[in-house]
Amino acid sequence: MAGPDRSTRLAFFAAVLFGGANAIGVRETVLELPPLWSAALRFLSAGVILVAITVLTRRRFPRGRSLWGAMLYGSVGFAASFGPISTGLQHVPGGTGSVLIAVTPLLTFGLAIVQGQERFHLQGLVGALVALVGIGIVFAGQLGAAVPIGSLALVLLGAVAIAESAIILKAVPRSDPFSTNAVAMLTGGAILLAVSFLAGEPHPLPTRNETWLALGYLVVFGSVVLFALFVFTLQRWTASAVSYATLLFPFVGVTVATFVVGEPFSMSLVLGGAIALVGVYLGAFAARPHRTSATSAPECLPVDACADVPVVNTTREVRA
Repeated sequence: MAGPDRSTRLAFFAAVLFGGANAIGVRETVLELPPLWSAALRFLSAGVILVAITVLTRRRFPRGRSLWGAMLYGSVGFAASFGPISTGLQHVPGGTGSVLIAVTPLLTFGLAIVQGQERFHLQGLVGALVALVGIGIVFAGQLGAAVPIGSLALVLLGAVAIAESAIILKAVPRSDPFSTNAVAMLTGGAILLAVSFLAGEPHPLPTRNETWLALGYLVVFGSVVLFALFVFTLQRWTASAVSYATLLFPFVGVTVATFVVGEPFSMSLVLGGAIALVGVYLGAFAARPHRTSATSAPECLPVDACADVPVVNTTREVRA
């Protein structure tokens, strides 16, 4: 089989760059804005843009079970995930956050086994144990740097929610990926906004240029453009090949955190992160051509969620 053409390779590496820096963008926004409010702003804004794209390109919005599935996916994949992640990243460095979120494919595989979408494989258990060692090293290093363990746990909890959203998306009929994610992001954003009000958060607009820049980046490049790049790449390359972007995200995140944002460089983060990524590769990627990884959450990967669905003028629903 021929390899990807130049435009596909460029789209892939652009997706790696944008996706890898997302945790840094979230970290920068929550340094000024309340976490739930900042996440709500991000996904409501991105959802509105996706609705506009859906309408202008005459795509079909999900209906029936697909509609309810998109709303459930948004509730878990955006609200239940990025609420804890945004809250945790108030105290967790962005580079560390990108490493923790990168274990999502392995969490997805484990949840898929528990819920009957995948069969147990010894390789998955070995990968999980290796990744657990790496995460333990990362946790130990961050605790030594006075990062609250509760904040680290919140980021991991958010990764679990992203993983569960993959199970949800795999189990329901899907329509056009852009319209599905428009519904999902608006649903998740609305829930985050409601919880933000219930939690008594203030709702200011940013006053720092850095916050505006980070928020604009997350909305445009870290959500809408990132998702479009993955759809473009998946239509022209294999889902298994594109899925490796997940393993490259932390390298971008740690690099941006160190050289652009100025976060302290930690050998425990590099060592633990490398071990964790080896575990993710062993457990969720190596020799696993039929993984359950159908998530289109921006910080993870839309493998299988879009590759088999037409991206323009969808006229019928496709069952996962």
